[in-house]
Amino acid sequence: MGDLDQKIIAMDLWPLVLPVVSRRDHGIGSVAGSVEVIVLRLRAEGGAAGWGEASPWVVFTGSPEASFAALDRYLRPLVIGRRIADRAAIMADAARAVAHCPEAKAALDTALLDLTGRISGLPVWALLGGLAQGRLPLSVSIANPEFEADIALMARLQADGVGLIKLKAGFAGHAFDIMRLERIAQDFPDFRVRVDFNQGLPPDEAERRVRDVAGFGPEFIEQPVAAHHFGLMARLRDQIPCPLLADESVFGPEDMARAAREGICDGVSVKIMKAGSLARAQAVARMAAAHGLSAYGGDMFETGLAHLAGAHMIAATPEITLGCEFYQARYYLQDDLLETPFPVEGGHVIVPEGPGLGIAPDLDKLSHFKSMRAA
Repeated sequence: MGDLDQKIIAMDLWPLVLPVVSRRDHGIGSVAGSVEVIVLRLRAEGGAAGWGEASPWVVFTGSPEASFAALDRYLRPLVIGRRIADRAAIMADAARAVAHCPEAKAALDTALLDLTGRISGLPVWALLGGLAQGRLPLSVSIANPEFEADIALMARLQADGVGLIKLKAGFAGHAFDIMRLERIAQDFPDFRVRVDFNQGLPPDEAERRVRDVAGFGPEFIEQPVAAHHFGLMARLRDQIPCPLLADESVFGPEDMARAAREGICDGVSVKIMKAGSLARAQAVARMAAAHGLSAYGGDMFETGLAHLAGAHMIAATPEITLGCEFYQARYYLQDDLLETPFPVEGGHVIVPEGPGLGIAPDLDKLSHFKSMRAA
């Protein structure tokens, strides 16, 4: 194992607040002003460092306070003094050490992989099985309650070569959703459109509203009702002509097994922040594919650091065929954390080929956004 026998000697944490450019509404809640993330750095005795990010959303996966506490109090003792080569054992211990907190575990797994890759000279995708796809189609979500602002965003996306958008629906009434779909079809007919309700529909209205939206021919409709409504998801799947995808209903492989068994979806959103590690995210996608279901790479409210982790995961996972949603670094944050811009070109994420994640955070930006949280 050579250099991977080095021990991990330090874990550094940055709780950060990053300003965003606009309000965004979803079926389960809104985001405005800023987002909060936890950045993690692991340092090895030879001087190398590996980076990771926990990107929670309090109404979805958990709170930043919980992520910080999980890393600082419960996971730190499992890491310090361990060999870099012991990643699998460390992550198995982490799964038992604290319930839930998948974002914290994903951050730890990312940092371990980044550290391993930087020392071994391999990109993270090589550590996860090898490169299956190096250019990932980018989807950008449309979620501003001021729709004219999203019209301007879509014009920018069109100019940038982005061909995929996902309309966030179910937060401001059915008429608003239909109006936006009509306007997009009229003004941006070349966009491939997806629709995501983020659990926003009440059960007694779900069938009618989902059928109306399906009439616009979206590539898929995602999570129209609450995560626990498996039976209703299965009925909706049978009633509409387009694929129905699950997001909040499927966090990890355990949920994927039930979702496939009960037939609630035609595909699934795979997110490392839900799954708790890059390997568990891959397992979700592979389980879906084994049941004839599709998968795409979703995200939370992330910086480019977490986007990098997701991009490497998808690059090594050919079962994820519907692209990715790693757009915040370029289109939502006022300023990203990375030393160089998150790599997007011609409507695609370009997967880095350098060691580890390929790009590191800017230390000055970490200090700046940490001071904003303290303020």
